[in-house]
Amino acid sequence: MNLHAKITRPYRRVLIPCLSLLMLAATAASGGAAAAPLRASAAVEDGQRDFDWEIGAWHTTVRVLADPLSGSADEWLHFEGTSVVRRLLDRRANVVELTVSGPDGRIEGLNLRLYEPQAGRWSLTFVNLRDGLLTPSVYGRFHDAVGEFYGDDQLGGRAIKVRFLIFRQGPDRARFEQAFSDDGGVTWETNWIAVDTRIDNGS
Repeated sequence: MNLHAKITRPYRRVLIPCLSLLMLAATAASGGAAAAPLRASAAVEDGQRDFDWEIGAWHTTVRVLADPLSGSADEWLHFEGTSVVRRLLDRRANVVELTVSGPDGRIEGLNLRLYEPQAGRWSLTFVNLRDGLLTPSVYGRFHDAVGEFYGDDQLGGRAIKVRFLIFRQGPDRARFEQAFSDDGGVTWETNWIAVDTRIDNGS
């Protein structure tokens, strides 16, 4: 479920989450302020409107681990810009567009989210803008105001698991984290952290 970054240092393989990196998130996975309810209405219990709160434009700051699961000393790349979330298909889908830049280059990302009513879950699929291909999706749902999404991918020819988390901190701030595991999910290494603050609610 990772999204490869388009940066000016081509020897680096930066894998990006979602925009959801892509967009917003709120409290860190390790803790933070209590998250606000995600659903727009208590009458809606099937999860179809779980992302309603995110529609609109956001200012985003992004940190990306340069070489995930490499065993080398951590080197974080820093970016800043905007992410815009637009609803599709009567809220059964939405798309996130991310544009950020920094000393290490520029990242342009696209994340398509689709709701599966039969399974009661969302799929998040990212576009690799370096080659125009879709990356493997991650799947999941929200529980107690935290979105958890998991999937499988490859990194450097080896199989890995991908975890994408979404947290909220009030109506106008959110945090996203992506992590990889190469031991079947026993341990995770976070490689993408995005913190968003609202610019416009898209109304």
